[in-house]
Amino acid sequence: MTSTTTTTTATRRLTVPDPASAPRGPRRVTAGGVVRVAGLALWLIITLFPLYWIALTSFKSPSTVNKYPIEYWPSQPSLDNYVSLFQKSSFGVFLGNSALVALTAGAVATLIALLSAYVIARFDFRGKGAVLIAFLLTQMIPAFIALGPLYTMMSDLGLVDTKPGLILVYIAICIPFSTVMLRGFFENVPDALEEAAMIDGCSRLGALFRVLVPVMTPGIIAAFIFNFVNCWNELFLSVVLMNTDANRTVPSALNGFISTFNIDWGSMSAAAVLTILPTMLMFALASRWIVQGLTSGAVKE
Repeated sequence: MTSTTTTTTATRRLTVPDPASAPRGPRRVTAGGVVRVAGLALWLIITLFPLYWIALTSFKSPSTVNKYPIEYWPSQPSLDNYVSLFQKSSFGVFLGNSALVALTAGAVATLIALLSAYVIARFDFRGKGAVLIAFLLTQMIPAFIALGPLYTMMSDLGLVDTKPGLILVYIAICIPFSTVMLRGFFENVPDALEEAAMIDGCSRLGALFRVLVPVMTPGIIAAFIFNFVNCWNELFLSVVLMNTDANRTVPSALNGFISTFNIDWGSMSAAAVLTILPTMLMFALASRWIVQGLTSGAVKE
């Protein structure tokens, strides 16, 4: 009798439909839902329209850029702005300089921030809280406040108008926030992982790079992209520290299209499109790791 009852109960459990797999009826359209969708659509239009207008202007011929009435789609698409961009200026050199500076500074700053974040997350020492507060305070100070002492120091070292000098400045700027970011990721990784690796014979650095770094790959990618984008888009310091076209970066080159009496909208729009593309491509390829890294660092398990 007991066996029969058990079999019947198990059969009933197997035949109970899963509520999650049950077919759902059509969603009810509510006024609140319509308002939310309309608000999101309006926000999307406001956000994307400037990008669309820049791309549209870049494909207009130079004679129709300032033509009235305004065209919201080019009647005669042209690549003249892109061709003249490389013929009339050293834009290819500017792109190469920006790529070299942003990649080098982003990679070195991420490595240094990784080591400093590991120390802050795993060790207790006097002044630890003050160090974190100092890191955060550096993000609140405008860069132009330190411009005088910074320029004097770089001039004394002979690093003005040099790519290594700009790389060093960008590394110093990127380290504080990257350290705070990566510290959150380290605190979500159990200490038992590196302890087990050290018991198996790894040194502390070996446990860090062989065990923790693979686990923290999403966070490291997120920190690197944050550093890269900051260095790629930075204008103020690059304009002040770079004087010759051989060392200029893309943001300072874009600033050069504005003269006293004229603005070359076509070439500037083409340059802006080429400047935006690397960051868009990077975010598109690494979006999964970025989201995973940011969410894992933001939630304390």
